Amino acid sequence: MSLDAARRQRMIERGQALSQAFLRAFHRYANWLVGISWKRFIVLAVALLVSSAILQELPPFSWRVTETVEGAARRTPTPPVPPEPSKAPVGPRGPAIKIERPASGAGKTEGLDISIDQRGIRITPRTAPASGAASAAASGSAASAASAAGSISISLPPGMDKEAVREAVQEARQAIEDAIASQREATETATEVAREAQQAAREAEQAARDAITDAALTGPTARIKRIRKVRWGDFLTDLSLLWILASAIIKATYKGRVQAEVKAAQATETAEAESLKRQVVEARMAAMQAQVEPHFLFNTLASIDHLIETDPARASQMQKNLIALLRASMPTMREATSDGANGGVRDLSRELQVIRPYLEILKVRMEERLNAHIEVPDGLLSAEFPPMMLQTLVENAIKHGLEPKADGGQLTVRAEIVHGKLQVSVADTGLGFGRAATAGTGVGLANIRERLQLLYGVKGALTVAENPGGGTRVAITVPYRSLGGDAA
Repeated sequence: MSLDAARRQRMIERGQALSQAFLRAFHRYANWLVGISWKRFIVLAVALLVSSAILQELPPFSWRVTETVEGAARRTPTPPVPPEPSKAPVGPRGPAIKIERPASGAGKTEGLDISIDQRGIRITPRTAPASGAASAAASGSAASAASAAGSISISLPPGMDKEAVREAVQEARQAIEDAIASQREATETATEVAREAQQAAREAEQAARDAITDAALTGPTARIKRIRKVRWGDFLTDLSLLWILASAIIKATYKGRVQAEVKAAQATETAEAESLKRQVVEARMAAMQAQVEPHFLFNTLASIDHLIETDPARASQMQKNLIALLRASMPTMREATSDGANGGVRDLSRELQVIRPYLEILKVRMEERLNAHIEVPDGLLSAEFPPMMLQTLVENAIKHGLEPKADGGQLTVRAEIVHGKLQVSVADTGLGFGRAATAGTGVGLANIRERLQLLYGVKGALTVAENPGGGTRVAITVPYRSLGGDAA
């Protein structure tokens, strides 16, 4: 192997080791998540978020750095004085035209005299005399009356056209109105100029600030210390949220997987235990039946030997029955041993092929003390029935019920349908269950019950009761299934 190949092999092995270690850690963490409650998971999640928020403010996730910056020396500039707003322009030079009512009183102006002649219109104030007597220089009765009332009087020279005077007055009034309008326009113009001056002042102030900034950048430098905070732990909160979300998903999904694995393991263990238990029972039944009652065989052979000398015909019949019994029993035991895993059920007729020669042999031995009857309808011969159970019941009935009884009795094998199930019973008129001196330990019946439980569960049963005619009645109940069709 070359050096590169060895190096690649080592890298592959290391990668496999790392992946296995990661899988082991993941399964441990997932099992721990499944083991805790959701309430504890929420408390731990909140604690993780709080811890991440605290850690991101502490070293090494956050620290302060002091820096020295080369900057310009700051000076306090004198802001420029904004220009004063220009005064509003004044209209045509000369006083504004304003006519007011004169105040009355001694020594004061009492009225105005307006004179219109070739030189134009003249308005002159009129003062009241000190003595209170009317002035002799008043011109005309109309002027004296107007002075007393405080009104304005206009004296016209003789020969003046009234229409011309009226037009002159109208022109004067129009001139006064034009002067007032010009004054108003001048005021508005002054206000607009003031606004423009304020805007110019603000622009000048901003320009001054910009000038200060430029001067600071281009002026002499100074060292400035600045503290800056460096943080790179902001990802801790996001990482904590992602971890909590992933853990919640793992806890929700992995729990179902663990439960499924546990149930599968339990089911496997149960199936293996049931299979092993069934195999043990089947082996026990096969071993028990494989013996084929050695002492029964010895007695049968001894009876045949005796009958050969005394009654050769009966000896020959007994020998034929023994051969039929062995021929029917041997395949039954072999099939039960090989089919133990699936129950080894066969039709009822196969069981009767073993029972009939067995009863014939016993009739030869017990002679008139045994009266056997088999009552099985032809329609039930194809029904499924577990092997070697019926033979055990017949043997127990003869051995512990009829043989110990001096005058023997009757044995009846019956098959019938009860409540939709197949019931096969063996009834005898012997001494009764457990009353004979040869009463067994009940192991055979216990094995039959255990085997029925494994094969049918609660649907199979073994019952032992007293026979109404005396003796014992033992019945096996199983679901009715025909080899030629479905269950009835």
